[in-house]
Amino acid sequence: SNPSPSATVALLRGINNVGSKRVTMGALKSAFEAMGFTKVRTVLASGNVIFEAPRRGPDPGRTIARGLEKSLGFPVTVLVRTARELKAIVRSDPFKAGLSGSNVQLYVTFLDAKGQPGSRVWLPPPPKGVKILRVDPGEIYSMVDLSRGGRTPDLMRFFDRTIGPVGTTRNWRTVVKLVGVGHEPGFDPHHEARGKERLGQDIRTGRRKPWVPKS
Repeated sequence: SNPSPSATVALLRGINNVGSKRVTMGALKSAFEAMGFTKVRTVLASGNVIFEAPRRGPDPGRTIARGLEKSLGFPVTVLVRTARELKAIVRSDPFKAGLSGSNVQLYVTFLDAKGQPGSRVWLPPPPKGVKILRVDPGEIYSMVDLSRGGRTPDLMRFFDRTIGPVGTTRNWRTVVKLVGVGHEPGFDPHHEARGKERLGQDIRTGRRKPWVPKS
């Protein structure tokens, strides 16, 4: 079911990925409930938690991170978005200039410094088969084209080198699932090809040069 407009979504970095810490969804749910959150539910096993907060502090991500370290026994990077913010991202159609199909994988990298531009650092050229389609203050939208030699691990290593541990990446289908809008009539998060020449147009035209906040 769709999260309520007042719901909050926690995106945990490095949970249940290859070579990362293993956490059961039951343990994760219990940890959030122990912190006083209600209506807690996990989505998939990649560290996505939807919950209601009795009150929203100035830095909920750090508050949750401290609670999880206490419950799980190891540090966890936590990025927080409201359900409204995630739904706005989905409805902004960030991949409308891209391609779709079995050879295309779409990703959103969520950054810790949401809405706080601060100092800016330019992203270097991405690896082969990877395109950075759009960069906002809080998110980076990217595409892996398997037909051109792109690989998801290459994208992940690219972000690890360029932005470090201040972000976490989700497949576009996961983002759509988190806000529960994929079932709505006429909604298609994966558009048909609209011409390869349009891919990355924001970057090539210079209208939106890629940057990310420093940690």
